[in-house]
Amino acid sequence: MNVPLLIARRYLFARKAHRATGIISTVSAAGIAVGTAVLLVILSVYNGFDALIRDSLSTVDPDLKVTPASGKLMDPAGETLAAAWEWAEGQESVRLVSPVVEEQVYLMAGGRQALVLAKGVDEAYLQASPLQNLTRPSEPIVLDPGYGTPRLALGQQLAVELGIQVLIREEVELYFPSRKRPVSLQNPAASLGRIGLRAFAVFASGSEYDRSLVLVPRHLMQELLECDEGEISSLEIRFRPGVGEAEKVRVKEGLAARLGADFRVRDRVEQNDALFKMMAYEKGAIFLLLLAVVLIVAFNIFGSLSMLILEKQEDVDTLESLGATRPMLRGVFFYEGFLVSLCGLAAGVVLGLGTALLQQQVGLVRMPGNFALTYYPVIIRWSDVLLTVGGVALIGLLVAFLASRTVKPHTESL
Repeated sequence: MNVPLLIARRYLFARKAHRATGIISTVSAAGIAVGTAVLLVILSVYNGFDALIRDSLSTVDPDLKVTPASGKLMDPAGETLAAAWEWAEGQESVRLVSPVVEEQVYLMAGGRQALVLAKGVDEAYLQASPLQNLTRPSEPIVLDPGYGTPRLALGQQLAVELGIQVLIREEVELYFPSRKRPVSLQNPAASLGRIGLRAFAVFASGSEYDRSLVLVPRHLMQELLECDEGEISSLEIRFRPGVGEAEKVRVKEGLAARLGADFRVRDRVEQNDALFKMMAYEKGAIFLLLLAVVLIVAFNIFGSLSMLILEKQEDVDTLESLGATRPMLRGVFFYEGFLVSLCGLAAGVVLGLGTALLQQQVGLVRMPGNFALTYYPVIIRWSDVLLTVGGVALIGLLVAFLASRTVKPHTESL
């Protein structure tokens, strides 16, 4: 039988001689409960925004992207790349392997201009792209109909900022410095490559691409960049719906092994490495900040235990006369403080998970402004729950240990 724990449980639920001691213990437990609940809710909201960003990026960024390790262009006819391309197309999980040419270029429309990411794609890319379902007007994107001026599709925010009217097929121009012609100081414009297109459609992906991306026919991008025969910037690979992470990793590793050090194979997270690292750092900083708040609140337990030790000094003397050792006496109040922390922690977990589930299923807090989502997104991850429980429990252990050190048996005070 654990005698210190038994005595601590009796002290926890027994009426205190001094009302202030009970009030401080209750406030301490309530503070820990609120801090724990806030931690769980905030982490769940971060998870929701993380999933939202991943979904928005999936409309533009491929599952896997093959690029040269150095330089911007690569020859798809090269033996190594051609063999890896053929291998990838032979995988049942792969839906599409599409060659792409992309570069930062200047877009001009009606005297307005912007630096944009122009992406040269083919018909197969467009048919497999989720952007087909996010366009206005609501019709399939056809950039190169085979007659008239080629077309361009662009992000909705970019179209608004430049005042581009797609309904009237407004003409736009793309410019890029020539890689092969010398720069003319007398007429710098002569050193720029130019292609003219008509704005055909706008898309709303819900990501930063809406203000920076334009889609054009691939052969026109190759012409603008003065690419050698067939040169491309990357190979973009999309998997079939429902493919598991293990299969995606297998295909990625298979491509990397076949391509060697001259090429890079990146998944969607690696393609946006800076963004996801920033989000992870923000989530970690918020967790540590809120955990520090819980630590400050938990020190109320130190005060309540100190008062309880003074209140129970006669009991301490009695237990000591019955043979209780100093570690045993300190263990009583250690368990007392830790039990208060555990009560707050348990209440906080129930409150936090309950609030997160209600937000997830019903919607309690609405998103401000004009967002596609009505309510804040919430995703509960058990790793966050375990991390929160572990962090708060360690704080409770620390505070209870420090408070129990203040117990002074009668023999020590002589």
